Amino acid sequence: MTRVITYGTFDLFHEGHRRLLERAKALGDHLIVAVTTDNYDESRGKLNVAQSLIERIDNVRNCGLADEIIVEEYEGQKVWDIQRYGVDIFAIGSDWLGKFDYLRDYCEVVYLERTKGVSSTQLRNASSGVLTMGIVGSGRIAHRFVAESRFVSGVDVEAVYSLPPGTAEAFAAEHELKQAMTSYEDLLEAVDAVYVATPHPTHRDYASRAIAAGVHVLCEKPMTLARAQTAELYEQADAADVVLMEAFKTAYSPGFQHLVAVARSGLIGRVRSVDATFTKMVASGREYDPQAGGSISELASYPLLAAIKLLGTDYTAIHTTSLIPEGSPVETFSRIDLTYEHGVASARTGLAVKAEGNLVVAGSSGYIYVPAPWWLTEYFEVRYEDASRNKKYYYKFDGDGLRYELAEFASMIRAGTRESYKLRHDESVAIAGIIEHARTHPDTIIR
Repeated sequence: MTRVITYGTFDLFHEGHRRLLERAKALGDHLIVAVTTDNYDESRGKLNVAQSLIERIDNVRNCGLADEIIVEEYEGQKVWDIQRYGVDIFAIGSDWLGKFDYLRDYCEVVYLERTKGVSSTQLRNASSGVLTMGIVGSGRIAHRFVAESRFVSGVDVEAVYSLPPGTAEAFAAEHELKQAMTSYEDLLEAVDAVYVATPHPTHRDYASRAIAAGVHVLCEKPMTLARAQTAELYEQADAADVVLMEAFKTAYSPGFQHLVAVARSGLIGRVRSVDATFTKMVASGREYDPQAGGSISELASYPLLAAIKLLGTDYTAIHTTSLIPEGSPVETFSRIDLTYEHGVASARTGLAVKAEGNLVVAGSSGYIYVPAPWWLTEYFEVRYEDASRNKKYYYKFDGDGLRYELAEFASMIRAGTRESYKLRHDESVAIAGIIEHARTHPDTIIR
């Protein structure tokens, strides 16, 4: 007898799950299906699991394909299970290609290709809540997004649309997506939501067209480079009753959310100053596009997020100092200073200047220090004059962090809400306004 084992969450069981189990069962005579516990899902960074363990076990049992069902509770259990149950073949979806090669020491490992040809309608009808998504663009972050999406339960990335000839087809083949679209309108007809990951100047058009088609939009930051345009998109989305969310991993990550809560709780007194830096060394590429490049458009969203979340949107003055080296088409380093009635903030960005990427939040009785890279917040420390009162905080930041924004996006759609407290519309609009002003009206230019 050939014994086969496979693992999964099996949340919101749909036709894709069924097809995978059918293919796993065809590999042998006895199929063992391991269903992950809530705690294990959480430990491995799986978000938005909607159903309980019992419900997910019932999903597998009711499909009639499993000869035996077990529970996966901890990292490393697969090795134990394979030996304990005398498994001959370990089968898993090909989106995990290479991840489980270490199990070849114990049994045969088979990566099952994703089932293609399952229509969006089939999935939506069968899954009772699976969000089907399309990607607009095929650049670096789009690749990372597909990988991160598998950690968010109830989300299925099905299709991609990209303008350069052949890029959509290559992207779809690499990630085993069901469709590579040559028409944006066709993409909008096939999915519930889109993730816009194209160059900054194109965001507004793609987002607006999706909203007009009744499709939810997760749009890379900055959503636009102008305050009025960002505000108009939110107004359009509200009128169309769809979710529009700026894709901002830091805003939705657990560590940063707790940092904001601690800072605003009074533990360091009244927040008086926020100093945040984000720099990276880039020699060439889209970052130097004179239309929409530069360190402000590329990076300022991050430090401005910290300023806006901690000091608010009611700043009274902006002063920008930008470095534009001789021959450079864009500014390569900037400092944006915001003045508030009761505090100040400084946001530093750089493409050709390197600085320590930390965050310091100063209060009337203490301060918070977040080491680089602060925008991937895993640790911060509250510090006082009396060092014996200092306290350290630790949080998880899994993968590239895109799963956090996607999980929030999917939750908002399912809940029927249009705005998240983690990044309110007025905060997103304020950040766009500061970026617009800093780019177009620098107060000081240095060479």
